[in-house]
Amino acid sequence: MLSLSLSLRLGAVMCLGVTSGAYVLTLFAMKYRKRVLGLILVSPLCKEPSWTEWLYNKVLSNLLYFYGMCGVVKELLIKRYFSKEVYGLAQVSGSDIVQSLEERQSSNVWRFLEAINGRPDLTNGLRKLQCRSLIFVGDNSPFHSEALHMTSNLDRRYSALVEVQACGSMVTEEQPHAMLIPLEYFLMGYGLYRPSQVSVSPRSPLSPSCIAPELLSPESMGLKLKPIKTRISLQV
Repeated sequence: MLSLSLSLRLGAVMCLGVTSGAYVLTLFAMKYRKRVLGLILVSPLCKEPSWTEWLYNKVLSNLLYFYGMCGVVKELLIKRYFSKEVYGLAQVSGSDIVQSLEERQSSNVWRFLEAINGRPDLTNGLRKLQCRSLIFVGDNSPFHSEALHMTSNLDRRYSALVEVQACGSMVTEEQPHAMLIPLEYFLMGYGLYRPSQVSVSPRSPLSPSCIAPELLSPESMGLKLKPIKTRISLQV
């Protein structure tokens, strides 16, 4: 990542990663603090795999090694990373998720599983992070406890956790709309997002006066927001 950043002549960057991608970006931010402006992490990993996760990944790795991307492997992967609702829909032949898995080379998925099974613990370095962090996690994600652990070890002045109800690990795929408002406020803290100043007609259905206040609450959008301060002025 550092070589890519240098080759593109980038300054400090805003990073977004999902599960193992979030792990890699966290490690990058810990090692190159001045290169990362902020972290947006979805179902992040930060600890060594538990014995149950290690065993689960090993079973998947062996199945992939001997049988390739077979039906059992697809089913286990979907069940692992998505909620029950999506898992039920994915059982339909020809679904987008199944097609996406079919396009993946089994050797690459095998390497991915082997890599995350050997990841070291990042807990001791989390408090050294100097950038702001916004963490999303589905309450049905198998990595939910890991996201909570990560949040508890980050500096609370610079971090926020958003738990998305009825969602698995892939919040970006299952409920991307639930990420919009937290992302807007997060980016506003950097001056990277400004709400539209265009006046709205009172008769318009998009007018705030035409929207019931209860519909704008986090709970109605499937969110459980942790009251953590996120508006911090940083020297970049």
